[in-house]
Amino acid sequence: MVPNEALQYRGIVQLLLHFTWKWVGLITMDNEAGDHFLQVMEPLLSQSGICSAFTERSLNKLGQLGVSEVIHQIKSHIPVFLHSTAIAVVIYGETTSIIWLGSLIWVTSTVMPLVIPGYKYPAGKVWITTAQIDFISNAMDKFLAIQTYRDALFHGALSFTIHSTKRLGFTEFLQNLNPLEAKRDGFIQSFWEQAFHCLFPKLNVILNNAQTCTGEEDLESLPAPLFEMSMTGHSYSIYNAVYAVAHALHITYSTRSRHRQLNVEPYQLHPFLLRIPFNNSCGEEIKFNELGELAAGFDITNLITFENDSYVRVKVGRLEPQAPLGKELMINEDFIEWHEDLSEVPPFSQCNRNCHAGYSRKKREGEKFCCYDCAPCPEGMISNEIDMDYCHPCPEEHYSNKNQDGCLPKIPSFLSFEEHLGVALASLAVFFAAITALVLGIFIKQRDTPIVKANNCSLTYVLLISLILSFLCSLLFIGKPTNATCLVRQTAFGLIFSVAVSSILAKTITVVVAFMASKPGSIFQKWVGKRLAHSIVFLCSLFQAGICAVWLGISPPFPELDMQSQFREIIVKCNEGSTTMFYCALGYMGFLASVSFSVAFLARKLPDAFNEAKFITFSMLVFCSVWLSFVPTYLSTKGKYMVTVEIFSILASCAGLLGCIFFPKCYIIVLRPRLNKREQLVRRKQ
Repeated sequence: MVPNEALQYRGIVQLLLHFTWKWVGLITMDNEAGDHFLQVMEPLLSQSGICSAFTERSLNKLGQLGVSEVIHQIKSHIPVFLHSTAIAVVIYGETTSIIWLGSLIWVTSTVMPLVIPGYKYPAGKVWITTAQIDFISNAMDKFLAIQTYRDALFHGALSFTIHSTKRLGFTEFLQNLNPLEAKRDGFIQSFWEQAFHCLFPKLNVILNNAQTCTGEEDLESLPAPLFEMSMTGHSYSIYNAVYAVAHALHITYSTRSRHRQLNVEPYQLHPFLLRIPFNNSCGEEIKFNELGELAAGFDITNLITFENDSYVRVKVGRLEPQAPLGKELMINEDFIEWHEDLSEVPPFSQCNRNCHAGYSRKKREGEKFCCYDCAPCPEGMISNEIDMDYCHPCPEEHYSNKNQDGCLPKIPSFLSFEEHLGVALASLAVFFAAITALVLGIFIKQRDTPIVKANNCSLTYVLLISLILSFLCSLLFIGKPTNATCLVRQTAFGLIFSVAVSSILAKTITVVVAFMASKPGSIFQKWVGKRLAHSIVFLCSLFQAGICAVWLGISPPFPELDMQSQFREIIVKCNEGSTTMFYCALGYMGFLASVSFSVAFLARKLPDAFNEAKFITFSMLVFCSVWLSFVPTYLSTKGKYMVTVEIFSILASCAGLLGCIFFPKCYIIVLRPRLNKREQLVRRKQ
């Protein structure tokens, strides 16, 4: 007449999981039933991620021990579980288990402070009891039970109880019960004597001044630990058992009355009991499953004690076997009254605090799996739930926030015209291009003056135009990279710079050839003229154009998203395609600059009034210094700062060429025009 005990085991696990109690104590009887309970429960707890903080066995024969032995036994159990950090304690056993536990707690809270100075009882546990346990005690244990409840030690306990419901008329039946009228029922008179400490008059028995039972004593005056006026689960089971047998007998006699009357043996009722569902007088359907077990669940009750040595059990939940697997437990937390000594509600019963989001669990060596430390997630990884075993990385286009508990989208990063750095570089490029255009205008306007003619006008124009384009070329590096800008900017930069450097090389070689041709009978006389200079510019630029053509043909640059280099940003950049070809183009410009520097350095002291080799030498020194420092700086930067380095190198090197070569000439042309005469140049030559 009780549900299968396996359902109760599942209900205990679900109750613990409902309140996230994963660090619990187990108290069982010291017998085979207790062993069976541990064999079944411990694997269930482990599978659900719950650890047993301790396992304690209650003493079944506590009343047979002496006082000193009892205190010794109880004292040996105190450090085991009363001082355990586990707040939730599951008690499996019988009513004697509660008596043992009550004795232990009573001795701990009253005697131990006298034995151990400064001892303090660690109150505040949540006791979870099974349906086999009843808090009702008999008269022999009345004092101990009342003492236990007075201290409210079991206040707030959660109990699995056999399902019961209110039966109309049951309370009235108890109120009208008279033991004198139930003389044939010896149980009632025996209970009455123990409950009210009185004796019924019997033949040949002298009462010796003992109180006589009148039969008018009020059952409602008894404290709840001794008697309950409501129908308990055990009473409800007996009530249903009587009705089940009655229904089985009725069917049995109904089927046999047609033939002959026979006595019915108990075993002959079994087939009918299995097949007979019926509604009892409370309106509930009672039926059995194929195993002959009652197809019913358990009630979850909350024990609430009072100062007048009484208590009530409030139904706060239900364990229903017909519910889907894993959802058999239904509980209403609002109806639960917890122990007043608990530091928080619902109580916290875990080996350690939960690892919050942003942390992962790290197992403690040598301890149970429920005990762990919390380690913060590494950069770029998150945990967005409590008690996660591992942190997981954010998607490539996201990064972890400050608390490591969520991912935020990365911001695209590139050198734009809207930011201050982009505006500053673009302004410098336009400013230097305008200055160069102004210089070009001055040279065109003063093209008939000796100083302009002496420096090869055509090469000067080519150099100034290439410098203008070089300054403007840097604008291609600002803004979001696209397919077009990625294809054009490096190749345009390489070609334009090659034209500029080859023009300088041509100017230097022209100076050297002009000096060598001035000697009588020199073979260099036929090389004097514009043809040599134009050929040098054309051939040197053509070679660079060939490098760029091969580059674009085999592996052209393309826009790329770099998710990894920056933590919070997506770098939008141009992938150079073939890095080898990029450095070939850059190396070729370096080669031209080195040759120009070497030739200009050797020709810097030639005795010629038209000689500008010393200006070219200094300009190429600046140019080479800039690009030699560019390579390591470029390789050590990321994102838009890499682009910034290249733009700065372009502007600095072009500004160096412009300033070193053309500033002295513009100074004479604009501010010292009297020096811009042939007589002055001839005098300087002499």
